Amino acid sequence: MKIHFLGIGKMGLPMAMHLAGAGHALTANDPSEVRLALARAQGLTVVKDDAAGIGAADVVFSSLPNDSALLAVGVSVAASARSGTVFVDTSTVSPSASAKVALQLAVQGIDYVRVAVSGNNKMAEDAQLTVLASGPRSAYERVLPLLQALGPQHFYLGDAEQARMMKLVVNLMIAQTSAMLAEALTLGRKGGLDWQDIWQVLTASAVASPIVKAKAVQLQNRDFTPTFTVVQMIKDLDLILDEAVANSMTLAQTAMTQALMHSAVNQGFGQDDYASIIQVLEREAGLGPVRQH
Repeated sequence: MKIHFLGIGKMGLPMAMHLAGAGHALTANDPSEVRLALARAQGLTVVKDDAAGIGAADVVFSSLPNDSALLAVGVSVAASARSGTVFVDTSTVSPSASAKVALQLAVQGIDYVRVAVSGNNKMAEDAQLTVLASGPRSAYERVLPLLQALGPQHFYLGDAEQARMMKLVVNLMIAQTSAMLAEALTLGRKGGLDWQDIWQVLTASAVASPIVKAKAVQLQNRDFTPTFTVVQMIKDLDLILDEAVANSMTLAQTAMTQALMHSAVNQGFGQDDYASIIQVLEREAGLGPVRQH
């Protein structure tokens, strides 16, 4: 297939590489010259004229930072794509913005598959993303061979915005896991437990979910190098809380976690891993550095 890929950031570039590696004719573009240089260095064909790239493509992919970027790209795809083209967007965005794009594309006869991907950039590089998809079933089946290049698990959830909602559900639980760890680890340290001992017990206990085990790899060594930054998590929590309002419900615990994330930004952790809220609670508890063994 001919693919044009819009947005080759930390998630988009490895996804584009896997699609090109599967033998598809792929062109790519991004607003960042740095990302374009990385794409060229890895052998991707860069096309600055999106109208031409979109117009020549059988499938248009995008990986974008927010609602406004998706809305802008939706206008471009609606204007330039041929009828019968499939647009696959892999961004984390609001269901309402996604629904607006769906209406624009439907008028032009363009199929729209919403593909939320669960996993970080390292998982994207390793083709280990979990794919959550919704949209017309026939379009999903058409692009499924492409989605299989991104990861081993694929879930078709419905014909509209279900994938967007499912991604918010997953990310809510990821954010809340970080808040749970922050409180538990701080309580343990304050009560005299050794940092390494806490982690050894947690990862061998009933609470050792895959994400707890994954975070343990870094956090045992107090490594807050970001897999997903505090600022990025705040953006997702904003989407989650907005969706709660739209559905006439309250997410009190999630709102508290959002406040912790904002405290992390205020303390200089905004570009660190979202698990840096651990350090926020440690400071509030008067705890100093962890002594490494």
